[in-house]
Amino acid sequence: MADTHSSHLTLSESLKSLGLTKYEALVYIGLLKVSEATATEIHEISGVPRASVYPVLDRLIQRNLVSVSHATPRRFEAIAPEDGIDHLLETVESDAARAKKMLSRIYRDRSSKERGDQELIWSIYGDENIRSRLIDLLHQAESSIDTLFFGGFLREEIVSALLKREGSIPIRVVTDCWEGPLPKVISVCVKPHPASMKNIKVPSVAGGVFLMDQKRAMVVMVSSEEGSTALFSESKGFVKFFTLYWELLSACEVVSD
Repeated sequence: MADTHSSHLTLSESLKSLGLTKYEALVYIGLLKVSEATATEIHEISGVPRASVYPVLDRLIQRNLVSVSHATPRRFEAIAPEDGIDHLLETVESDAARAKKMLSRIYRDRSSKERGDQELIWSIYGDENIRSRLIDLLHQAESSIDTLFFGGFLREEIVSALLKREGSIPIRVVTDCWEGPLPKVISVCVKPHPASMKNIKVPSVAGGVFLMDQKRAMVVMVSSEEGSTALFSESKGFVKFFTLYWELLSACEVVSD
């Protein structure tokens, strides 16, 4: 008898995983033992409290697990497990599909908001990758270019790209050295290293800050020890930060007219 009770509890747990409550599972299992039964008999068979039997039967009828006769007193009969379990599985699958759809919508909304708020900063490595991306950005600028570069970093290619855009859009340059005649249209601020630093040995570092259309920024650092690294972003915070940095370093007398 104890083994039967234990097996019923185990079976009850399995039915609970299909959406039944403990009392619903016990009533359904109890009804499967007999051809039909009244509420009082179900109470005795299942062990479910008498006051709970009718509410439980009503729910089992709604779940298509129990049928009821209209005799007096009413008698109840369990639907065959082959059909009853199929009904439960259909309900579980339907509920799961509905929940999946709603949860996916919530997840997509969250992901969209995160992507919308996120300010992406891209890392670029390697001389060739940096050169190609930077020259393309200078060629594609539509309204303005503000640039600061120092050391030997792509000096000839940068100057060549800037001169090709001369007169088409406003261009402002801050640099530590400008070789050759100063352009007439491009604003160039030459800011050499202070004389006090000429005898100081500094690491071999070069790089620059490049601002295009006040919407895109690329920052490059080149080290003989570490190689070339660049950061690129269109985020407002990133662009604003390096715009302020550029304005700080450009605070010098402009050499060109």
